[in-house]
Amino acid sequence: MEEFGQHSGIGHRIRAVRKARGIKSTAELATRIPGRLISGAVLRNIEAGVKTDISISQLLNIARALRVSPIFLLATIRDPNSKLDIPSLSQDFDQMTAIEFYDWVSGSSESIYEWTTAEDQSERSQLRAMKELEHNARERDRLTLLIDAAPNLEPIGEQPALGDEIEALTARRAEALRQIDRLSSYLRSAGWDVHRWN
Repeated sequence: MEEFGQHSGIGHRIRAVRKARGIKSTAELATRIPGRLISGAVLRNIEAGVKTDISISQLLNIARALRVSPIFLLATIRDPNSKLDIPSLSQDFDQMTAIEFYDWVSGSSESIYEWTTAEDQSERSQLRAMKELEHNARERDRLTLLIDAAPNLEPIGEQPALGDEIEALTARRAEALRQIDRLSSYLRSAGWDVHRWN
């Protein structure tokens, strides 16, 4: 199987991922993009390097159809010290490596392209809080399902009663609810609409 994280050029990386996923042709890949928003011919031109300036929507649709993060198509992630090979970027990107690009795009605190202003730091803090809020909301929902299902379970063999386990689950759910309240309050004060998590 062809390795797909180390090829030069977006088109070559798309082709490598497509082959690694067992998708035989660009026409077949086009059918995996809902709404047929990109034709097999356009995908063929992208893979061949004829079309190098692809839109964000094309990139995201292709990445989603290939079940891979867009970062694998944008940079040679398996060669983290390689320079970016995305066409038409300004000189600011000339020395940026694949791993630095990943850190910058993800807002990583390890990035040398640090978000330096107070506004930048606030935005990054809000994004992290939103991610943490989403995680806690999922955990709350999962724990609620377990707690609700527990009374209907019958002990198997000599298993102890479920009382202690339900108590532990309830305590974990209470902590998730505290975190949701804290994060919702913070994001609400920053102007976010957080109703979907409550």
